[in-house]
Amino acid sequence: IKPAKRTRTTLEMSGFLPDIASWALRGAAGSGGDENGDEEPNNGAGDELEAQPLTDGEIRARRLARISGGMPEPQEEANNPATMPVPMEVEEDRKPAAKTFTSKDPKQSTPKPPSPAPEPSPKKKKPLPSPLDSTRKLQKKKELLLKKVLQIVLPQACISGDSLSVVVDVDTSEINVQTVAEIIASRLAMTNLASSHNKGIIPYLSACHKCAADEIKVMKQQKESRQIPELENIAEEIKSQAVSYAASSLMVPDLFESGKDGAVQLARCLLATSTDIGSSITFGVSGKDSSFYYCLCEEILSQDKDAFHSIIWKVVDYLTSALSKVNTVIDSGTDGAEGGGLVVVSALCALCSHKKAALALTQMTNFILPAPNTPSAQERVAMPPPALPPGASQQQRQLFRVMQAMGRNSQGYLKRSGPALEKETIMGLILRLGCPRDDPSVTAAFPNVMANLDSVEKTADHQRRQLIVYQDTCNNLIRSLVTAGPEARKRVMQWIMDALLVNIGATAMRPDTAKVSKPTTLINISVALLKLCEPFMENDTKAGLIDPGFVSSPSDHGGVFALSGDESVPRLGENNSEAPYNPKNSFIPQCFFFAARSLHLGIVPFSAFYLNLLRNINHVHHEIRQRNGDLQTDPNFNHLVSMQRAVEVTIFLEDMIGATLRFCNLMANFLLRLDGSQLGLMPEHFVDDICEILLFLAKVTRIKPKLMQGHDYGSIFRMVVKLLSPESANLVRNYNLRAKLGDVLHDVFLPEDVNENRHLPSTVPVDALSGGQPYLLTDTTAQQTLAPSLLLLYGEVEHTGFYEKMGHRANIASLLKYLWEHKEHRPAFRQITANKESFIKFANGIMNETNSLIASVMEKLPEIRLAQIQRADPQQWGALSDEEREQITSRLEDNEQNVRGALPLCNKTLQMLGFLNTDKDIRNLFMLQEMCTRLVNMLLHVLTKLVGTKGLELKVENPEEYNFRPKEMLRDLCAIFALFVRLPEFQVECAKSGYYNSELVLKSVKTCKKLNLLTGESLEAFSALPELVERAALSVASDDALFAEAPDEFLDPLVLTFMKDPVFLPTSGKIVDRATIAQHLLNDPHDPFNRKDLSIDQIEPATELKQKMKAWLDEKRANKDVLMTDT
Repeated sequence: IKPAKRTRTTLEMSGFLPDIASWALRGAAGSGGDENGDEEPNNGAGDELEAQPLTDGEIRARRLARISGGMPEPQEEANNPATMPVPMEVEEDRKPAAKTFTSKDPKQSTPKPPSPAPEPSPKKKKPLPSPLDSTRKLQKKKELLLKKVLQIVLPQACISGDSLSVVVDVDTSEINVQTVAEIIASRLAMTNLASSHNKGIIPYLSACHKCAADEIKVMKQQKESRQIPELENIAEEIKSQAVSYAASSLMVPDLFESGKDGAVQLARCLLATSTDIGSSITFGVSGKDSSFYYCLCEEILSQDKDAFHSIIWKVVDYLTSALSKVNTVIDSGTDGAEGGGLVVVSALCALCSHKKAALALTQMTNFILPAPNTPSAQERVAMPPPALPPGASQQQRQLFRVMQAMGRNSQGYLKRSGPALEKETIMGLILRLGCPRDDPSVTAAFPNVMANLDSVEKTADHQRRQLIVYQDTCNNLIRSLVTAGPEARKRVMQWIMDALLVNIGATAMRPDTAKVSKPTTLINISVALLKLCEPFMENDTKAGLIDPGFVSSPSDHGGVFALSGDESVPRLGENNSEAPYNPKNSFIPQCFFFAARSLHLGIVPFSAFYLNLLRNINHVHHEIRQRNGDLQTDPNFNHLVSMQRAVEVTIFLEDMIGATLRFCNLMANFLLRLDGSQLGLMPEHFVDDICEILLFLAKVTRIKPKLMQGHDYGSIFRMVVKLLSPESANLVRNYNLRAKLGDVLHDVFLPEDVNENRHLPSTVPVDALSGGQPYLLTDTTAQQTLAPSLLLLYGEVEHTGFYEKMGHRANIASLLKYLWEHKEHRPAFRQITANKESFIKFANGIMNETNSLIASVMEKLPEIRLAQIQRADPQQWGALSDEEREQITSRLEDNEQNVRGALPLCNKTLQMLGFLNTDKDIRNLFMLQEMCTRLVNMLLHVLTKLVGTKGLELKVENPEEYNFRPKEMLRDLCAIFALFVRLPEFQVECAKSGYYNSELVLKSVKTCKKLNLLTGESLEAFSALPELVERAALSVASDDALFAEAPDEFLDPLVLTFMKDPVFLPTSGKIVDRATIAQHLLNDPHDPFNRKDLSIDQIEPATELKQKMKAWLDEKRANKDVLMTDT
């Protein structure tokens, strides 16, 4: 509602400020006279009143003159009989005199004697009301309107006042549209306005505006016969004048005594808006556009835009100053921020309900950080010294002096840094608040580590609800800013861009607090950006506007996705060429890519910190138990547990986790629609973060099982399958990332009945659109490519680290077993045998792994048992020195870590060898020359370790903790022997092997029968092994006698055995057996004679030598046959 222009009877209140001030101070409101009152009233003439502008000095002088001379103080009015209101007759009843502002006790006034009762008279027709009666009624209604809306009464009013109303002396007793301005001006000029319950001119006028709007609404709802247009017009005029006077007071603070701190009053009104909807200045009867605040902003903007910005900036400064005194969302706040940060941010939301105010906020100098590489950005802010607590002891004083000395030597932080973002910018002050893990007010809520879990969760939920409400309010504020126009949106996105750039170090294990913002800030930024992405998370049309070229356009991302330099962001592929960027919508790509980057800097590191904290707590818990300590009194343990519970307040926010999972699904959809060249340009951490988030949630579902419930994971599954496929293997070359993709398949998508360690909801790994069947079985791409992809991945994880590769391979083995058991994947397994070279590499890796693991496990288990015995004997353990105990404990922990990683993989590898070799084609591959010897030696080596070294009798405490199941291992091993026992090649290699021991095999057969490990055909086949090997040994012995006379050129120079398939090495000119060099190259891609690079494709058949060897061998066998015939 914009105030109407004034004629001579309706003065111009929305014009230039000098006109308003001049008019108000001349006392000419509602009349056409000049400041001396010489001119006669206009009586409705249409000529415009020409107000003469006054200087600031004249304004102040005349205002003071009017206040001191023209209008007495309320106390004076109350004591001056001349100014006392004169009673009026209204409908034959006389009303008591109106009460003045200083009336103390209305009961002390002399009561009016009761009128004598009227004598009964015969009924007669009621006379029509006279014009005088109608006038009195209307006058009374006007006076009641002023009293209710403006809380004033006039001296000549016929109604009485009360404790909330004030007697205002004006030059006229008329109440109409023309005199409203003068009445309000007279009220505002009174010095007692600041002491009223409204506490200032802005709250008073806003209350008048709201009350007038309510009265107009009531009037409009009345029947047409009862409507009085003049009252409506007066109420409308009050609304208009309330806005005009408030604008004038804000622009010229000295205009009224009670308006000197108008900007502060406006800020307090906005603060009250967030706590009491009844006093809201941003809520209007007809919507926000009719509110007092909206009309006020429009009024000031119509007069002076610069003044508008100045006023808004003062209000924001007051609010942010109050916000800087708050440290967490659960703080109750201090002076100016009663109610805490939520109240202040709600006030800022109210302020930004007007788009021009939101724009003005973004244009403040402290809205964004200084530009990079500028002198201002390089300025350093010294950290303030710690404050000495009141009543500190002598020891605390000494500590305080030490901290002060340390503070003087600290470097502080740069004005363009993470800490500066939180302390120097408006958005940073807002988004820094949360439930910090190291804040005493947060951790103090969890003082007892032994507290009941229900009470702990209740406390955490209480803090969580407060945090959710605060984050929602922050999101509303940011939405108000980005919808305030292109210029405001650009400033907001620049702040976000700066926040991502200065916090690049947030991914470090121990971020530098002098350079990086706090985790609460980074998480709130992530939550805010996820909220901005919501409109296109579930909308495929809008999601299609995400242009991949954004990451290749420095002018748009501002260096957030730099390709070079110290702050470069690694890409999925090796080709880092730039792609064109011509978006149809620039805001959607900004939100998407910045949100993805914020996850990498905020939620992902925070989740990793939580998992590390849990490991640290478990370690401390174990140490305390080992020394028989008390968990409840241990200060370190108590501190860590309190921190854990404080972290869980934030990390288990269901709204945040839900939005994160939806965004991960959006990212997966986006990556799926990219071709190879575009996919290679995407930041590597996009895929890595999806994996980290899912793996984290899979781990913590034991604590919070419902976090992953109710979300679609189909796109994520398809993305994993695509990136693991052989086609993408050459694109995504980061082995650690590829290993994580395999872990996601195992931890998230392997069904619950197979993955015994999983606690996910049963709906996570299944496709609802396929009748609730697992994604692993229903996805056609997975059926075609996943089995060969996993076999390839099994070899690739060799490059991920010693302990890490064992966990990865154990997961891959479980996945392969599950796929093998389902017919949907059998065709893919058959295709594996067509690629002989790849399968041989895979099989060689399995055998190497098994040999190494079983040797390590059988070496370390006895050491673990010995250490356990030593620690269980108090006398023996106490006799050792501290250094010896520490060494034994350290060695025990290393051995336990090794065994925990090795045994699961060892068990699963034997199982995988078993189920794979149930296929005839795969069994034949294992019987190749380069494979058969390795297979036999590996199986006999494991059998020797299990049976020959009394592995079955080996005991350790809590064997299930290490996955040590020797009987199951022996069962799986003997089952593999049973699969190969009928093959002649296998029998011959067993006879040749130095590991073969007939007594060992017979003992194994006996153990299997005794423990019922094998039954039926498997037991029968394994029992036949000793006899079959014995027969094969006779043939081997015969050949050995034959080969004993062979020339040296027929012997392999590496193993000195008779060559079966000699080949030529072009790199060294040597001739060796094909099986020998093939086995060598599986583990070492170099010529064994000169260490030059060599591959299996480079070797050449030694055809001439092979023919010569065959002729010699045929001749020897013929002579042997003749000799045997003669004999």
